[in-house]
This record gives sequence, C-alpha cells and structure tokens, in this order.
Amino acid sequence: QVQLVESGGGLVQPGGSLRLSCAASGSIFSIAAMGWYRQAPGKQRELVGIIADGGKPNYADAVKGRVTISRDNAKNTVHLQMSSLKPEDTAVYYCWSSIARTEDPHIYRSYWGQGTQVTVSS
Repeated sequence: QVQLVESGGGLVQPGGSLRLSCAASGSIFSIAAMGWYRQAPGKQRELVGIIADGGKPNYADAVKGRVTISRDNAKNTVHLQMSSLKPEDTAVYYCWSSIARTEDPHIYRSYWGQGTQVTVSS
C-alpha cells in the first residue's frame, strides 16, 4: 500500500508565501515523478507542476515564476514553494505521484494525496 500525505496549507494574505510538502510512504519500489495539482471551487483539477526523477520541474503557465517544486528522493518527498500568491490561487492542492510498488515493480500507478486547502485572502 502507498500513501501520500500533504501538509502546509492554510490562510495567507495576497502577496504572501506558502510552502506545501508531501511525503510518500508504503511499499515503494520506485518513484517516476511527483507533482502538484489544484482544484478551485466549481473548476476542474489542474496541473500546478511536475518533476520527474532526475529531471527539471515543469510548471503551468498560471503559476510559472511564482512557484518552485523540489524533491528529496531520499525521503520520498516533494515540496511546493509558492510566493506572490493571488486570490485566484485559492484551491485545494493535491499531491500526485507515479509510483511502482515493491509487489509489482514494473507497473507504475498514479497516487493522490487527500488534498490541503490553500486560501489567499485579506
């Protein structure tokens, strides 16, 4: 079994910064990629950014220049550093990862965290 657990959401004023973290745990054989999605009320879930193993992060245009994704492979964690936050960044942020379990190391599956609320408001 694999789990993703996010932390770090909350309320922040416009222009502020926030750092989200996500830790993957369980019977992990290999992680191909980790990243973040978000879903605002009444909208579809959208990509924030993804970082593949050994690769550079890719970001959505809406957040490019304001967010940084980083990975700690030794700890199976991914972080999302956000700055210059805007009210339109308000959403539930979900951690995502493509993971192969030790039980079947040749098959990569998508896993999602439970989501963490980020609210940007004065």
